[in-house]
Amino acid sequence: MLESMNSERPVVLVVEDEFIIALDLSETVRELGYALEGPYADKENAFIAIDRQMPDCAILDVYTGDGEVFPLADALTEAGVPIIFHSGHVSVEEVRRRYPQALACTKPCPPGRLVELLNKAVARARSPR
Repeated sequence: MLESMNSERPVVLVVEDEFIIALDLSETVRELGYALEGPYADKENAFIAIDRQMPDCAILDVYTGDGEVFPLADALTEAGVPIIFHSGHVSVEEVRRRYPQALACTKPCPPGRLVELLNKAVARARSPR
C-alpha cells in the first residue's frame, strides 16, 4: 500500500456515477486546494486507483455504476482512510451503523456542509493514528 501523506496536498478520492454531481464534487475538492483522485463512476476503477496510491480521504456515493460501494469502503476503512458517504438512497443513520467512524450527508448536500465534512475528514487523515 502506498501512502499519500508524503504529498503536501491531501489526496481526496471521489467515487460518484452521476456526471454533474461528480463534476461538482471534483471542483469543490480542487477549490479547497486538495489533490483530486477521480472522479470514478464505479468501484472497479477506484480499486485500481487505491492500489496505486491510497488517498487521504474519500467521498463515496453508495450506489455506483457497478453496484454498492461497500467493498471499497471496507478496504478504505481497513487502511484507516476517513470516508464521507454522499448518497441520496441511504440514510446517514444506516451508514453510521455500518461505518461508525464515517461521515455522511444526503444528496443534495448544501455546499457549505460538504466543505465542512471534507475539512473534517482531511483533519482526521492528518492527525496521528
